[in-house]
Amino acid sequence: MKISFFGSLEKSEQDLFLNSFSGSEISFVKEKLDETNTDLAKDADIICVFVDSDVSKKVLDALPNLKFIATRATGYNNIDCEYAKTKGIKVANVPAYGSHTVAEFTFGLVLDLSRNIIKANNYIRESSDFNYFSGMEGFDLLGKTLGIIGTGKIGKNVIKIAKAFGMHMIAYDLYPDLAFAKENNFEYKSLNDVVREADIITLHAPYTKESHHLINKENISMMKKGAYIINTARGELIDTDALIWGLKEGIIGGAGLDVLEGERELKDEIEILSSPASGRHIEDYKTLLEDRLLIDMPNVIITPHIAFYTREAVAEILKVTVENIRGFVLSNPVNLVK
Repeated sequence: MKISFFGSLEKSEQDLFLNSFSGSEISFVKEKLDETNTDLAKDADIICVFVDSDVSKKVLDALPNLKFIATRATGYNNIDCEYAKTKGIKVANVPAYGSHTVAEFTFGLVLDLSRNIIKANNYIRESSDFNYFSGMEGFDLLGKTLGIIGTGKIGKNVIKIAKAFGMHMIAYDLYPDLAFAKENNFEYKSLNDVVREADIITLHAPYTKESHHLINKENISMMKKGAYIINTARGELIDTDALIWGLKEGIIGGAGLDVLEGERELKDEIEILSSPASGRHIEDYKTLLEDRLLIDMPNVIITPHIAFYTREAVAEILKVTVENIRGFVLSNPVNLVK
């Protein structure tokens, strides 16, 4: 069995995979997989990728022996699963990891914005002036209304943390968990009501065709003036044009973003700018410029998709990935994407 792993892996992580599949022919490719480097896995029976790989129809067609794809992530919209299915290629993900991890990071962003922690730290580093407080005033979370969009495992943990801060909580979910709501003293409302009433909105919904631009100009215009928005889910849940508009108009007081719409294009900035004939669409450049504008806004905190990134969560990802690959090899696949 030939297995190719794409994306950066620590030596200890490589050793884990080598020891777990000692009877297989294993290769590690530091780069992400896309249609430019499929030759590095042309004979692979199994590929293992992360969210930055682009497993498109062209990539799948270039891997004639491929039978199984293991993604080291929960999300799999970077894989053309429908086309893979037509070729008999199975796909498995890591369905749940880091639900506490991402919830904790969400509140890290909330606290940074509510108390100007990064701004204060940068000021002290630059000035060493401990007597200056102008522009540093924050606000208490106690009594504020937190609007949680998506109450899966991560959203539920965010609610538990918010409860400890003494926040009032409202939530939106397509499939409300009424028993959990009763137990934790919060109410489910419509999306528009949550957006309209919340002082801080946190996003924990999956990305689907239906949730594309879930937060848009229409509902941003309903927000409380000065409300905050936190996104540790998927960048495409927010219309970037609308977000910038809301920030400039002062409707949105600030944003904490661990994910960005078109973040893959942002990461590939050098490639995009150095290759005008790369086949990229004008929309890629537009999103790239918009993301750059967000980065420069003083009331926006952007982190590079690291909400999941703790030693505990990484260990769980590796453990489940090994189980997924082993299950396929033993003809007992688990965590298959439907």
